[in-house]
Amino acid sequence: MAELQRRLVAFAAARDWQPYHTPKNLVAALSVEAAELLEIFQWLTPEQAERVMEDPESAHRVADEVADVLAYLLQFCAVLGIDPLAALAAKIDRNEVRFPAKRRGGEDGEDGEGGEGGAGEEGAEEAVRKAP
Repeated sequence: MAELQRRLVAFAAARDWQPYHTPKNLVAALSVEAAELLEIFQWLTPEQAERVMEDPESAHRVADEVADVLAYLLQFCAVLGIDPLAALAAKIDRNEVRFPAKRRGGEDGEDGEGGEGGAGEEGAEEAVRKAP
């Protein structure tokens, strides 16, 4: 990951793009690229979306947009001095505390059907609303 960040920084420097690589500009570009990724899936059914990588042309488009999103995210992190992997690890740690796992049919006697402490639909909906 660090090597990719270095390559992106060198790529921008070789073209004198650093003055334009402000946090605001990079996060705006990241948003645009994420929207371009969304555009590929926008009108697909869930079933079509699951099979999008089966078509070589679609797979290429998805991979290109993923690369663009990641490139801008890595450049954004480089400009602000954020270690993206450390930031992600810290976020996962916080989420594990905020959203403890619910056992299904385990030692706590839950049957996985919801109810007190279960992971039924209400719990899943709440997790989606609170998800990062």
